[in-house]
Amino acid sequence: MSTNFRFQKIMDVKENEKEQSLAEYNQSVKDFENVANKLYDSLKQKEVLEENTLSRLSKGISVQEIRHYQQFVSNIEKTISHYQKLVLLTRNRMDEKKSKLMHKNIELKKYEKLKEKQQSEFLLTLNQLENKYMDDLSIQTYMHRGN
Repeated sequence: MSTNFRFQKIMDVKENEKEQSLAEYNQSVKDFENVANKLYDSLKQKEVLEENTLSRLSKGISVQEIRHYQQFVSNIEKTISHYQKLVLLTRNRMDEKKSKLMHKNIELKKYEKLKEKQQSEFLLTLNQLENKYMDDLSIQTYMHRGN
């Protein structure tokens, strides 16, 4: 015999909200990883370009190539700056989603605790009724044998 949890519908809504919040958090983590990877790629590209340019400078390159290099480095630095800002924004968004997820999880846990408490109270009441019934049955059996 089981009991119906009086807040089951609310608990179901809270569980759905938690699942949605989890999906949003996972998406924000993926977005952060994508932006962070793009930043890493840009930094790596700049590093490789600087290494190649240093090796070419030691061998000697034209002024025109140096200008191209400077323009390319300038563009890469703008890209790096852009991705650094995006990383910061996506990290903040990810942290907000994580905080929201934790809040939803706490709300759900409260309803789960209420459900557990109601279930244990129900089982206790059921056990008490069963004991009372057994006592009544014992008394009736004793009374019938005694007569």
